[in-house]
Amino acid sequence: MAKKKAAKYVCQACGYESPKWMGKCPNCGAWNQMMEELDTGVGNRRTMVNIQGKASKAEAITDIKVTHEDRVKTKLEELNRVLGGGVVPGSLVLIGGDPGIGKSTLLLQVSGQLNSKGKVLYVSGEESAQQIKMRADRLGVKGTDFYIYPETDMGAIRNTIEKLQPEFVIIDSIQTMNQPDMTNVAGSVAQVRESTADLMRIAKSNDIAIFIVGHVTKEGAIAGPRMLEHMVDTVLYFEGERHHTFRILRAVKNRFGSTNEIGIFEMREGGLVEVQNPSEVFLDERLSGATGSAVVAAMEGSRPILVEVQSLIAPTTFGNAKRTASGLDYNRVSLILAVLEKRAGLLLQNQDAYLKAAGGVKLDEPAIDLAIAVSIASSYREKETNQADCFIGEIGLTGEIRRVSRIDQRVQEAAKLGFKRVFIPQNNKNGWTHPKGIEVIGVATVSEALMKAFKQ
Repeated sequence: MAKKKAAKYVCQACGYESPKWMGKCPNCGAWNQMMEELDTGVGNRRTMVNIQGKASKAEAITDIKVTHEDRVKTKLEELNRVLGGGVVPGSLVLIGGDPGIGKSTLLLQVSGQLNSKGKVLYVSGEESAQQIKMRADRLGVKGTDFYIYPETDMGAIRNTIEKLQPEFVIIDSIQTMNQPDMTNVAGSVAQVRESTADLMRIAKSNDIAIFIVGHVTKEGAIAGPRMLEHMVDTVLYFEGERHHTFRILRAVKNRFGSTNEIGIFEMREGGLVEVQNPSEVFLDERLSGATGSAVVAAMEGSRPILVEVQSLIAPTTFGNAKRTASGLDYNRVSLILAVLEKRAGLLLQNQDAYLKAAGGVKLDEPAIDLAIAVSIASSYREKETNQADCFIGEIGLTGEIRRVSRIDQRVQEAAKLGFKRVFIPQNNKNGWTHPKGIEVIGVATVSEALMKAFKQ
């Protein structure tokens, strides 16, 4: 008599496994997410075998020959920067983002560009071949070795990859893929896990670069088990508002480059166009003479970006003052408000504070503290800041302005966009060459910075 397959219950939110059903997941706390799955042990039967049928084996580290890491560059320099210099052969890249943000558009454009470097297979589980062709015509994507394959069966996809032997594969999306020998529905934790593991084996054993599109949950995380992000080499998030034209591609994991890089694109009728000078774009709509505005030179990866920080301070109409932050860390804003009240004499405990980083960019580094403080003081005192001033520096709890990294690159970016003065930490002022055409002002405390910034 055949042995009955064991059943288990798996949380669809985090991948936690339990031998019995539970209403609340003990790992992530999600309710009604435990689904029954049969433990077939499919993933334990496959080995690393490439298209030529050669299986992997244990080798001494002295016998392994390392070749130069040749990266394949696309025509989108913003994407190349986020990937760490280009597409690495044999890498597995996961791209997540909200519905309609432009993930499929980005990968379709990239597929057309990579077609000049090798054969491309675009696997879609959500659109027909005719629908993809219509979108490709609109984007101007063409290619002789560019293949469209509408399929969700991983067995058929493996056979097609073995037959075509492409250099690049796009899977849109991983939640629609299913293993034929598993009884779970497509999109379940087990299906997503096994399909990704299958693609990882194909990528690593054949040096095929594979891009995977992943859906996101309402909390903004990629749907499926958390181990999905651990399995892949690179995790990219495509961010932005569907009602705005700008999109930000952010790396949160990258085995081949920095995790602090971002790429900025603009969605147009003909597809995504990279933004070469994001600082100019973020400051393009800045109002002259407005209070509550300050500009900071923030580092995003290896590149400085000038962003406008806006504040609106208004008397509270309720017992407790309200604090709201968009694009800025809420705890950082609360800390700076407390420092300004204690060290700079601004009575903010009965004032509502609304802050945002203009342009939809998210700022999360210590160097933005001084710009936040200046914008708050500008709105509170109803005094405008100088349009040609830029503010860089970290604020400590005692009110001191602490040094920040890469000060020379930040000041160079401010000078390039026509700023006349830049406020930096006093300890950052020496040891580097100041650019011409911009006055560098060193400040030691937040009170000193506010006094010099609003001095008439």
